[in-house]
Amino acid sequence: MPAPLWLARLSSAVLFGASVLFAGAAAAETIEVTDLAGRVVNVTRDPQKIVLSEGRQLYTLAMLDREDPFKRVVGWGNDLIENDPGAWAKYLAKFPKAKDIANMGNPYAADVSMEKIASLGTEVYILDLSNYFKAQETGLLAKLEKAGITTVFVDFRQDPTQNVLPSVQLLGRILGREKEANAFADYYLRQTRSIYARVGSIPDKQKPMVFVERAAGLLPCCATFGPFNFGRYIEEAGGRNWGSQFFSAFQAQAAQEKVLADNPDVYFLTGANWYGSNPGSTAVALGYDATPEQVQKQLVALMNRPGFQQLKAVQGKKVMAFYHQFYDMPYYFIAELAMAKEFYPDRFKDVDPEAIFKEFHEKFLPISYSGVFWARLQ
Repeated sequence: MPAPLWLARLSSAVLFGASVLFAGAAAAETIEVTDLAGRVVNVTRDPQKIVLSEGRQLYTLAMLDREDPFKRVVGWGNDLIENDPGAWAKYLAKFPKAKDIANMGNPYAADVSMEKIASLGTEVYILDLSNYFKAQETGLLAKLEKAGITTVFVDFRQDPTQNVLPSVQLLGRILGREKEANAFADYYLRQTRSIYARVGSIPDKQKPMVFVERAAGLLPCCATFGPFNFGRYIEEAGGRNWGSQFFSAFQAQAAQEKVLADNPDVYFLTGANWYGSNPGSTAVALGYDATPEQVQKQLVALMNRPGFQQLKAVQGKKVMAFYHQFYDMPYYFIAELAMAKEFYPDRFKDVDPEAIFKEFHEKFLPISYSGVFWARLQ
C-alpha cells in the first residue's frame, strides 16, 4: 500500500537533512598536524578563509592553489606588494580580485591586530616561524586560540634548506592539496639531490670562498648571512660561505674593511625592486620586471663603490647578483643551481638553471616566467 503523501514528503525531508548534515561534517573535517614550531594543533582541513601573516607566503600558496591562489585568502601582510612589485603586478593582472584582500600591514611590526584577524572570519592564520616567540610573549597565540582561530607556523626564511619541504607538505595537508605538495617535493628533491651528487665529494680546500652581501644598495655594507639562508645556499652549491666563519646567526653585519682585506674568491649580492618602498635604494632590481641592461648598470655601480675594484672577484668577473626573494620562497634551489654552475661550470655544463626555472613556472605556477633573477658582472 503506498505511503501517505505527507509521510513520503517527511521521509524525503529527513533524508535531505541527513545528507546536508553529513556533507557539512565532511566539509568541516578536523585533522591533527604538527607545525614548524613543533606544536600539535587541530585544524580544519580545506579551510575557506585563511590569513597570511606574510604576503610572500603566496609563493607557496600559488603552487598549491594554482587555479586561484587568492580564493581562500581573506587577509595578508603587505610585504609582497612592497618588496616584490614585479611579482605582485603579474599576479594582480591574472587575479584582479586580489586587490580586494584585506591588507594586514607590515608583518614585522610590533603589534598584530587579533581583532582584525577575527573580523575576517579567519579559520587558519599562517604565521612565520621567526615570529613564534613574539606571538607567545604578546599573548597573540592564546587570544587566537580563545577566538577559535587556528595558528600554524611555517618556515621559508630562517632555515629554508631544512624547513621548506615540511612546510609545503604541512600546508598541502591543511589545504587538501597533498597531490600538489607531493609533486613539488619530488621536483625539489630531484633538483637539490642533483647538486649534491655533483659537489658533495669536493674537499673544502678546493671550494671557493664566497662573500654574500645582503640587500646591497638597500642596507649598509656589509650586511651578510651566517650559516643559514643564502649562506647555506652557497655551501650546498659547493662554496664556502665567508660569514659562516664568524657568525652563528641568520644574518649579521660584517666590517667592509675586513671583507675587502680577506679578498674572497667570489662576491655575491642580493637585490630586488625596492624603489617604490625605499626610494633611496641603489640595489640591483632583480625580479619579474627586471631587464638585463638595467640590472647590469646597477651591478656595475655597486661594484664601483670605493675599495671594491681591488677585489680579485671583481677583477676576475666572479661577481653575481641574485634575486633577494629567493631567501623567502620554496624554490630557492634555483639560486643554488645558478651558484653551482658559476662555481663548477664543467660539472654543470649540461644544466641550464634558467631553463629549469622556466619549466618550474610551467609545471607549478599560475604566472609566466619573465625578467631577470640572477646576473653576472660583465
